[in-house]
Amino acid sequence: MKEEVKLELYVSEVLRELGVPAKLLGYRYLREAIIMLIHDMEIASSITKILYYDIAKAHNSSTDRVERAIRTAVGISWEQGNPEVFERIFGYSIMSSRKKPCNSEYMVQIADKIHLDRKYNMLVG
Repeated sequence: MKEEVKLELYVSEVLRELGVPAKLLGYRYLREAIIMLIHDMEIASSITKILYYDIAKAHNSSTDRVERAIRTAVGISWEQGNPEVFERIFGYSIMSSRKKPCNSEYMVQIADKIHLDRKYNMLVG
């Protein structure tokens, strides 16, 4: 249980660094989605069918609402977040004139970064 709380705190910290306002519903959905991906990266190939569905079911919502809330949070993050953090995680930012990442790319990149950070910390720590 302690590890799960640490993971939730870590994901929250990364989302804040990326400029996702915690007041958004999409923030909570993103955090939950990223944690699900960290635990099972296989669902990355079924974002709409599994990930959005499971989050919608848990929050008594619809997959369309979950997708829209996440898209809004990603958009705000892209516009208002720290470009240096985007460069570190995604390899590009708004400064490089690229389009914002789609929901799945955003979530999978963050999940992968956190997953690798945790593995590295287990090796050295």
